[in-house]
Amino acid sequence: MRNIAEFSLIGRVGTIKQVGKTLRVSICANYPVKDDKGQWKDDAHWYEVTIFTKAIQSYVNDHVSKGDLVHVRGRLRQNSFERDGQRVYTVDLIALELGRLAQASERAAA
Repeated sequence: MRNIAEFSLIGRVGTIKQVGKTLRVSICANYPVKDDKGQWKDDAHWYEVTIFTKAIQSYVNDHVSKGDLVHVRGRLRQNSFERDGQRVYTVDLIALELGRLAQASERAAA
């Protein structure tokens, strides 16, 4: 059996930017939490997903824009680098699949 580390994320697209040969897409996922008064509020968390696959990059460039609701599946990759003499550890979200669930304009109609 193969060992795996993967993620699944549903959220709204923030920015889409080309960085070298990769495409980076920021995605906001909202989690419901109660505030001090007992009212439910959205707690927004932003994630940056890296896309290496040319086919997925092309799909995003042609069909996805800011505010669209997307579903992304992929793998996790731990990385580290040196900054100011300290070792910094990161976890990269590498997209293997990405699909648009709804366009931003559909959000207002729903």
